[in-house]
Amino acid sequence: MQIQIEILTKNDCPLCDDAKEIVERVLLDFPVTLTVTDIESDPALFETYKEKIPVIRINGKESFVYKTHEITLRKKLEELIKER
Repeated sequence: MQIQIEILTKNDCPLCDDAKEIVERVLLDFPVTLTVTDIESDPALFETYKEKIPVIRINGKESFVYKTHEITLRKKLEELIKER
């Protein structure tokens, strides 16, 4: 089972840049596929998330909003791997 991580982001978002850095660092240690979605390219996403970004979804579930914590992300991914 491949783990899917999606980052919901938009331009000029320093918190989004921080989240991307953390996720990319963690990706090196886990079997993860990363998708970065610009909410400004989808009116429905933009309406839903406007200022509520970044959002990190793990396998479709919102796992982080605004701040991404590397240690917590690693723990969540380790738990998913154990569940396999």
